[in-house]
Amino acid sequence: MDAVQFGKSIQGVSGVSDPAKPKTAGDSSFERVLQKSLEEVNELQGQADQAIGELATGQTEDLHRTMILMEKAEMSLKLMVQVRNKLLDAYQEIMRMPL
Repeated sequence: MDAVQFGKSIQGVSGVSDPAKPKTAGDSSFERVLQKSLEEVNELQGQADQAIGELATGQTEDLHRTMILMEKAEMSLKLMVQVRNKLLDAYQEIMRMPL
C-alpha cells in the first residue's frame, strides 16, 4: 500500500491529514498543540504574578488562592521544560542517524 492509498484509507480518522496534501506553515496540528501549550503556561504565569501583586499590595488576603496559582504555574512550567527536553533529545537522536 503506498502513501496515497494509506492516506485515503485513513481520511475519516480525526486528526489525520491526507499525506498527498502539501503542508503549509502553521498547518501542523503538533505545532498548534505546542503553541497552545506555551500560551497556557504563559497565562498561568501571568495569573500567578497578578495574584502575588494583589497579595503584596493588600488588595486581597487570599493566600490560599495565591499559593494554588503559583503551584499551577510552577508545575506547568516544569512540564513544558520536560517536553522541550524530550523534543531536543528526539531531534539530537534523529541528527545522529546515519543516512
